[in-house]
Amino acid sequence: MSLDLKRVASEPLTSSAPLVEELRKAEKPRTQHRLGLEHEKFIYPVGSAQPVPYEGPNGVGALLERIAPGGYEPFRETPQSPVIALQRGMAAISLEPGGQFELSGSPFHTAREAHQENLQHLKETKAAASALGLRLVALGYRPVGTPGAGGVEMPWMPKTRYQVMRRTLPERGRLALNMMLMTSTGQVSLDWADEADCVRKTVAVARLSPLLVALYANSPLVEGKPSGYMSFRSRVWEEVDPTRCGYLPSWFDGSFSYQAYVDWALDAPLLFLRREGEYRHPKLTFRQLMKEGYEGKPPDMGDWTDHLSTLFPEVRLKKVLEVRGADCASAEMTGALGALWRGILYDAKALEEAELLLPRLTFTEHLAFHDTARREGLAGKLGPRELHRLAGEMVAIAKRGLQRLDAEDAPLLAPLEAVAASGRSPAQAVLDAWKEDPRPEVLMTRFEL
Repeated sequence: MSLDLKRVASEPLTSSAPLVEELRKAEKPRTQHRLGLEHEKFIYPVGSAQPVPYEGPNGVGALLERIAPGGYEPFRETPQSPVIALQRGMAAISLEPGGQFELSGSPFHTAREAHQENLQHLKETKAAASALGLRLVALGYRPVGTPGAGGVEMPWMPKTRYQVMRRTLPERGRLALNMMLMTSTGQVSLDWADEADCVRKTVAVARLSPLLVALYANSPLVEGKPSGYMSFRSRVWEEVDPTRCGYLPSWFDGSFSYQAYVDWALDAPLLFLRREGEYRHPKLTFRQLMKEGYEGKPPDMGDWTDHLSTLFPEVRLKKVLEVRGADCASAEMTGALGALWRGILYDAKALEEAELLLPRLTFTEHLAFHDTARREGLAGKLGPRELHRLAGEMVAIAKRGLQRLDAEDAPLLAPLEAVAASGRSPAQAVLDAWKEDPRPEVLMTRFEL
């Protein structure tokens, strides 16, 4: 989550060396490793499947205003602009383009602390929403509506960055607006000790991500009917921008490094540049920007930070490692997300076991594995192995890791253990509910947070 704070000028960038060094600066001793949760959710009126605009007495802006007195500092782009985020300590509440309501949580040592912060956020937000006749819904994709004309049209939040991306990102992919307006996710951020540790963790998460997609698949409906995917949210990312989304080939051929990530990012087109308080959109990659400059000036580190925030791979590196493969799910499943990756990535033996769980796939084979996971969820297979059994083994590895690391976090994995054992992705419950009663306003009730 970015609050789009005022840019601070820095030294001009003319080579990739300072960009690699930025990743090195993010290294932390293992004793200081933390995790943070991000939990997006949809806001709907009680009894309705209509999206909620920012404006109005019962809009998203009014919801922010009602929450703000609970110790939050409102954030505006300018003194005259509407409030678009709230900050309290290290935690922030922000808005995705279509009004998806997001908690970007504080960094914590344990998954249970992160989970408790999210529960407190949900308690506060649900109380404020209820007073406005609104409710929170946990699904990975809006089950009705379209991002453009026709059907239920989506509102846009009043954030300048999103207005620019609304123009530039659809040039890159057919489903870019679907991603911005129609999807909702859960994410976890983690730390690394050094480059070798970063490489191991990033590659492990990338290789395991299809299992994560299957465990959290919770978006089977599109425009009121089954889409053929357990996670249509994951499918959307295939047609957003192949230069800035998905998987890096270097994660699968043994060549990944800080430099490899920087090189990949340098070759992604700019979505915008901030200059003199305005958003510009030159048709350049960041590599071209470093070589050619813009309006006679080279980029600086503020431009690079902006650029990194517009890249959306399955595992994203900034100052932390972001795991991005899960659909929005219940509070309990979101708490389990933090526990899962803490158990796997922060215990040495668990990381070794996780690296051996799956066969070594080529880049092309992995893309096919990912497609199976988003289409079939836990009912799919990787060769002769059923995905629900592989996912169960992944959760068991995480549990053993937590029992060695911090046994009090292990109970958070119970929802994932149950999902894997059932062989049914959360999306199957959505499809069952749709078959019972396909009215979207009824469906929303079944998946309220």
